[in-house]
Amino acid sequence: MSKNKLEKFAELDALSNTLQYPYQALAKGKTFPHRGRWGEAVFGNNHPIVLELGCGKGEYTVALARRYPEMNFVGVDIKGSRIWTGATTADREGLENVRFLRTQIELIGTFFDDGEVAEIWLTFPDPQMKKVRKRLTSLRFLQEYHRILMPDGLLHLKTDSGFLYRYTQEIARANSQEILQDFSDIYASAEAPAVLREVQTYYEQQWLSRGMTIKYLCIRTDDRILQGIEPDVEIEPDSYRSYGRSRRIQQETTTK
Repeated sequence: MSKNKLEKFAELDALSNTLQYPYQALAKGKTFPHRGRWGEAVFGNNHPIVLELGCGKGEYTVALARRYPEMNFVGVDIKGSRIWTGATTADREGLENVRFLRTQIELIGTFFDDGEVAEIWLTFPDPQMKKVRKRLTSLRFLQEYHRILMPDGLLHLKTDSGFLYRYTQEIARANSQEILQDFSDIYASAEAPAVLREVQTYYEQQWLSRGMTIKYLCIRTDDRILQGIEPDVEIEPDSYRSYGRSRRIQQETTTK
């Protein structure tokens, strides 16, 4: 029998690899004591810190931690019932270089000091085509990422969304940010890093099964983003995301 949300929340409370600081707790006076001290106080080492924002079930966080034991990984998501999967997997496998932080991504600067993070991964985030401020590669988020990233820190975007891929290209170009790697289809390019193909989340497998291409961008930000602008371009929306769940399923069924 699968566990319900209450059971998962109770188990999360008992896991030493999970820190829970949602906005509601912070508003009631709960404070995070380890900002600027993650290496020393949380991981007990000085290894580079890598974040996965909107980590969902933590599949990418855990997979990267297995692959790179010399680095520390933090999966961030507000959904405790999702984090539970990755947190219990990491605990069961004894992965000491993994932590999960349950909070809103908008609050990330509350938990990490300037220059404390080496890399940030955004894996299949909602493209938020109608809500720029919620888009995880919008100007306000890029500015926040830049503050917590090291000077040579990297931002990775892996997405099925053509809209988000193009938007992120345009916002980087509009603000003269360096695009280090750009693949419109990681499975069609021999030059794409192997880790992009070998680590697949549940959602990536779903998109691939529907014939979607998987895009990837790696960006290095600099101080120009702090006085940045949003791109003034028209970007074609993702047509397949414009359907409700039942309508999409019906369309897929009738087109097979």
